[in-house]
Amino acid sequence: MAKGIVMAAILVLAVTIAAPAFAGDTSSPGIEQRQRNQQQRIDEGVRNGSLTPAEAARLEREQAQIERQERRLKADGDFTPRERARIQHRLDQSSRHIYREKHDRQGAP
Repeated sequence: MAKGIVMAAILVLAVTIAAPAFAGDTSSPGIEQRQRNQQQRIDEGVRNGSLTPAEAARLEREQAQIERQERRLKADGDFTPRERARIQHRLDQSSRHIYREKHDRQGAP
């Protein structure tokens, strides 16, 4: 009897913890793909020398800030269209920064 109550309590706890994740659409495959693409662009710039170590570090920090903001916005289980748009805007800005840094000829041999 006690074992059944413990199992039921564990089940209720698991459902309670998991429920917020299913309450709203917290998946963001488009955003995740953009983040992967931008990370690849930074890595490519380091490999081909179009980014200096300082530029790469700055761009990496910017990517990390965007990821932290995304996690904070998703923490309540509801990633609204407005929040998604904020992240997309930050990614747009970051993409422009990557382009500018890769094409400023500072890292070119």
